[in-house]
Amino acid sequence: MRPMLFGMVLGIGGLGNGWRVAARLWGAPAFIGETLAIAAAVIWLGLAIAYVRLWLTDPEAALADVMHPAQGMLASLIPVSTLIASLALAPHLPNLAWLMFLAGLAGVLGFAVWGIGALWQGGRVVEDTTPVLYMPTVGGSLVAALAAGSFGQADTGWLFFGLGLLSFLAMEPVIIKRLLLTTLPPGQRATLGVHMAPAAVASVALMALTDQPGSTPLALMLFGYGCFQALVLLRLAPWLREQPFGQAAWAYTFGISALPLAALRLVERGAGAPVTALAPLLFLAANLIIGWIALRTLWALMARLGTFRGPAPGR
Repeated sequence: MRPMLFGMVLGIGGLGNGWRVAARLWGAPAFIGETLAIAAAVIWLGLAIAYVRLWLTDPEAALADVMHPAQGMLASLIPVSTLIASLALAPHLPNLAWLMFLAGLAGVLGFAVWGIGALWQGGRVVEDTTPVLYMPTVGGSLVAALAAGSFGQADTGWLFFGLGLLSFLAMEPVIIKRLLLTTLPPGQRATLGVHMAPAAVASVALMALTDQPGSTPLALMLFGYGCFQALVLLRLAPWLREQPFGQAAWAYTFGISALPLAALRLVERGAGAPVTALAPLLFLAANLIIGWIALRTLWALMARLGTFRGPAPGR
């Protein structure tokens, strides 16, 4: 059980949010979005139980994951996924969702303070500087802002939005410098999926916090940068595929689900071309890619349990 598995909740929950908007915007079947949302919440619960069990049965392994200089920041996925699960449950179990929202906020802030405090003490090597460093302050805070806006806590949301956006602007040059000077080894390349997410998530968070027309240009700017990141990853696809398929593939789904969600929300706000043309294409692509990753994951799990034998789909 590794913290990176909580990325499944972000991908599936984000896709569910996209289907919810598509139901309002295009009349898509509402049950699809709700099914995905409930699936994300159920996966979160299962992973949370497994993670607590890990700490009880093998605390040394659990602590080693959190303290790892390169991958330790992925533990922030736990409170972030709690926020996504709270959004999934909000229409169905509002009281439970509210408690999860509060726990997620506290977890995001606490882990950000702890994680960044560790970074400021220095002693890191270049190889440990990857887009995973976005997660505590950037990814966590922007999802917190999005959730706060959705729960009607705009002032709290703006606090987290400022933390996330300014941290993104501060951290982006650090990550780009690493990418320019030192090649990511195959085992770390899936972390570039995290690199695609911040701008798109910031766009969605901004629209969750305010419906003022003046905010739309900034949301469009953030969406545009997210689209550029997606195009760069598309250009790098053969290089990225040198990393064998595994749990790390879910790192891509954070940004893959956020980008079409931003496009759909912009169309709801009245954005015109080219967003109106991009929205259905991005939404279709997100469903296909996340569906493929989910199918590959399920196949790998069944193969591990001895249910199936043979090559995985998509090979």
